[in-house]
Amino acid sequence: MAKRQVRRRARKILGEDPVALVWCEIHRPIPVPPKDVHRAAGKGRLKSRHHWLVYVGAVVFCFVVVPVILIDLLGRKLDQLLSPGRRSRAQRTAPSPTAPDAQGSGRGRAPEGERGQDPANGVFDGDWNLTAGQLLLRWYGHSPSPKRLVMLTRDRICVAASPRRRLSPTKADDFRAVTEFALDQARIEGEAGQPRGYATFRLCFADGSWLEMGRLGEPEDADHFLRTVSG
Repeated sequence: MAKRQVRRRARKILGEDPVALVWCEIHRPIPVPPKDVHRAAGKGRLKSRHHWLVYVGAVVFCFVVVPVILIDLLGRKLDQLLSPGRRSRAQRTAPSPTAPDAQGSGRGRAPEGERGQDPANGVFDGDWNLTAGQLLLRWYGHSPSPKRLVMLTRDRICVAASPRRRLSPTKADDFRAVTEFALDQARIEGEAGQPRGYATFRLCFADGSWLEMGRLGEPEDADHFLRTVSG
């Protein structure tokens, strides 16, 4: 359950106690928008900023792990060149080539992952010019963290974010409102009883656009939130 400081901060932002609240994220990568649309929105970030340890790990991989792999491959290659007898025996026992019909039978088939691929990645409705698309374009402009706190009152929906990259959803108390919608502008669609860890909900707007959220934080908050919006 969200700690007292989170609820105190939410009350201060809203001017009243929230009916329900939950920390959540866009649970899939944001699709790449058209260049002109991205430019018109200020060319904001479409990915969260990684912790500095991620960059340290990448440097270590490039300058330590990759050279070790290359040296190992080079050693194997030299071993093969210095052992012609062993290579010739391997060639004699090698299996015969596959028949042309068998080789060509899979040609022209699209990879399984490419069939019916959704260009919007299931994140939103796909129209960058509508409310959901515009909100996505500015998502990381409000905070480098992917986490957002969605708060419900009797007559509005408020989305808040913390300026920090890393935060604890139970203790964060520095979040601020980044956008707010009256109930005639937006509504939330979700089902109660979804499996924990896989639960999602949609923020739907009056212009027909929608944005799907997942990775709901704090099971008690998530369960109460979904029961509230599905009632």
